[in-house]
Amino acid sequence: MAGVKRSSGVAAIVMVLVAAAGGYFAIEQMGRDKARAAAAPSGPVIPVTTTIAETRDVPVFVRGIGTVQAYQTVQVKSRVDGQIIKIAFSEGQDVKAGDPLFQIDPRPFKALLEQAQAARQRDEAQLAGAQQDLERYSKLIGSGYQSRQSFDQQKTLVDTLKGSIAADQAQIDTAQLNLAYADIRAPIDGRTGQRFVDLGNLIQAGQGTTLVTITQIKPIYVNFTIPQYANHNLRKNHAANPLKVLAYAADDKFKLAEGTLTLVDNQIDTATGTLRLKASFENSDERLWPGEFVNVHLQTSVNKGAVTVPQRAIMQGANGYYGFVVKPDLTVERRDLEVVSQQDGLAVIAKGFAAGEKVVVDGQYRLVNGSHVRVDSPAASGQSG
Repeated sequence: MAGVKRSSGVAAIVMVLVAAAGGYFAIEQMGRDKARAAAAPSGPVIPVTTTIAETRDVPVFVRGIGTVQAYQTVQVKSRVDGQIIKIAFSEGQDVKAGDPLFQIDPRPFKALLEQAQAARQRDEAQLAGAQQDLERYSKLIGSGYQSRQSFDQQKTLVDTLKGSIAADQAQIDTAQLNLAYADIRAPIDGRTGQRFVDLGNLIQAGQGTTLVTITQIKPIYVNFTIPQYANHNLRKNHAANPLKVLAYAADDKFKLAEGTLTLVDNQIDTATGTLRLKASFENSDERLWPGEFVNVHLQTSVNKGAVTVPQRAIMQGANGYYGFVVKPDLTVERRDLEVVSQQDGLAVIAKGFAAGEKVVVDGQYRLVNGSHVRVDSPAASGQSG
């Protein structure tokens, strides 16, 4: 009986110990659950995409709308009357200065030239004889064999013949000039446009008919305007170094050419509050064409060492710009921002973001200060993922 009682007592002790151990583990598990519950986010986890704020040198642009203008434009016209007997070019052809374009019938001008040359030869022969007579008269006038009146008359004849020869030379020069004008040549390097007269037409210089237009497109100009507020920094920076000008297509996305600023107009248009500028482009690939409308980006300066983020990371509220930074504990902090500029998908930040901080670029519309986030695809080098 004593052995049975001892066994019952041991069993009871074991049961008490087991119950105590179970209660201890239960209490410890409850503590872990409470800790996990305290550490768990109070709201939903919001997926976001981030990038790293970077420092870089950012060019500052002023934008405007411009028109492409040929470097030179010449309307070729005839300076003499006559019939066109030859056309030496094709429409749209590149020509060099001095290349033949039109030939007007030269025969009338050659005939006038030969006539003037013959008249000069005749007058020169008459002058030679008159000068010999004058020399003889001068020797005889003192001996009484020749009168003073005859000598004076002969001298007048010599002077008249000299004047006739001078007039003959003027006629020769005019005939030679008209003969040269009958051969119409390109006055500049450029490209011919549409031809306005055909072979065989009779043209008159007095009518001012344009035969063809030649435009020089290499190099080429772009005339454009910018707001007047950019005037002061523009002139100061342009005086130091020629400013870069970029020409874009009508969609303002495709860059056509890169050139330099060559002219700042001497006054601001009071009607529009704009300043007229002109830029020169090499245009070796002929992407710019006279008369074309283009979007112009004028680089006025460079913002060195600026903090930059993608433009879509910037939000705008009632009190200005703001954005979100992801903290190490995967919560976000709302920052008020001072934005210097936004251009070409990039924002320059003066205050609010620091270089190296992780900035939200997508998913920020659901965020508030302190929201818990999950970074789905962080991006490097300032490009969002």
